[in-house]
Amino acid sequence: MTSIDLILWVKELFVIGGIVMPPLVLCTLLLWYGVGYRFWVMKEPKLMGVRDMLKDYQLHGDKPARSIVAKAIKQGIELKRQGATHLRRQLDAAFYEYERDIARFSVLIKVVVLIAPLLGLLGTVSGMIETFQSLSTMTLHSQTGGIAGGIAEALFTTQMGLTVAVPGLLANSMLNRKQQQIEQDLSQVKDLLCHQI
Repeated sequence: MTSIDLILWVKELFVIGGIVMPPLVLCTLLLWYGVGYRFWVMKEPKLMGVRDMLKDYQLHGDKPARSIVAKAIKQGIELKRQGATHLRRQLDAAFYEYERDIARFSVLIKVVVLIAPLLGLLGTVSGMIETFQSLSTMTLHSQTGGIAGGIAEALFTTQMGLTVAVPGLLANSMLNRKQQQIEQDLSQVKDLLCHQI
C-alpha cells in the first residue's frame, strides 16, 4: 500500500464516519500515546523481591538501576547514608516523582475509554437521522449518500467507537495492575529503609 493509497483510505474513512470521525481519530491518538507512555515507564520487569533488591543494592551500590523500584531503592539508600533527618518524609518526597510518573496519563486513558463509545453513539444517531431524512423526502440517492450512507455512517461510527474503547480498557486495566504493584513495592521500600538499623 503506497502513501497515496493510505491517504485515500483515510479520507474515505472520514467520509464514511461523518462529523464524528475527527474526534474519534483524536481519541485514538491520545489513547495510544497515553498507553504507550505508561507502558514505556513501567516496562522493566522486577527480577527479584524488594528485600533482595535492597540487600543487593546495599552491597553493590554501583550496579545500574533499570526499573522504577530499583531507582527508588538506590535513591533511598543514598538518603539513608546521608543521615537524612525524618527519613520517612524525605523518602515520601523523593518517591513522589516515581509515583507521579507511573500514574501520568491514567486519567486521560479513562476519559478516552469513556468518550469513544459515546462519540460512536453520536455518529450512530447522526447516521440514523440522515437515513430517516432520506426516507421522508424519498431521496434515495442524495449528495450525502441517502439511506445507504446514513446506515453506513451509523454502523461505522459505532464500530469505531468500540474499536477505540475496548482495547483501551483492557490495556488500562493491565497498566493499573502494574501501577498498583509498583506503588506497593515503593511503600515496602520506604518501610524497610525506615525500620532498618
